Amino acid sequence: MAEAVARVARKVNEVVEKKEKHLDLSKCALTSFPVGLYVVMADVTQDIQSITLANNEIKTMTSKFFSIFTQLVELNLEGNVLKNLPDNISSLTSLTSINLSKNKFQDFPIKLLDVSTIECINLEDNEIKDVPVEKLCSMSCLKTVNLKGNPVNKDLLDNSEFKFELII
Repeated sequence: MAEAVARVARKVNEVVEKKEKHLDLSKCALTSFPVGLYVVMADVTQDIQSITLANNEIKTMTSKFFSIFTQLVELNLEGNVLKNLPDNISSLTSLTSINLSKNKFQDFPIKLLDVSTIECINLEDNEIKDVPVEKLCSMSCLKTVNLKGNPVNKDLLDNSEFKFELII
C-alpha cells in the first residue's frame, strides 16, 4: 500500500512540476480518485487532457472528478470494478475517447450518449446485454463502439446500417 501511495505522489508531482497534459495513475491500487489530488493539482487541472486510471480497484467515479477535469479528451478506466458513471460525464465537452473495458457494466452507460464529441467507446469485457443502437446511430462524431466480450444479442445488431464500426 505504501508503495502505491508513493507511486501516486511521484506521478502527480511530475505532472504538476512539468505541467504535463497526461496523468497516469494506472496500477496504483486506487479504489477511487484521491480527493486530496484536486487541491494538489488545482493549478494544472485545466491543462490535463488525458487521464489513465487503468487496472485499479475503482468502484465509482464521483461527479466532482468530471466537474474538475472538464477538458479531458481521453479517459482510460480499463480494468476497474465500475458499474456506472455519474450523470455529469456529459460535461466533458472535449472527450473523444473513453475506455471502460474490463469493468462491471451491466447496462450501456447512457450518459455517454450526451457527449457529442465522443468518437470511440470501448466497453469490451463487461456484462452488457442491450445496446441503444438508434441513439448511437444519431451520434455524429462516433467512429467505433467495442462491445466484444459482452453478452449482447448479436442477431439484433445489423452492422450494415451503422455509420460507425461496431465490434462485437
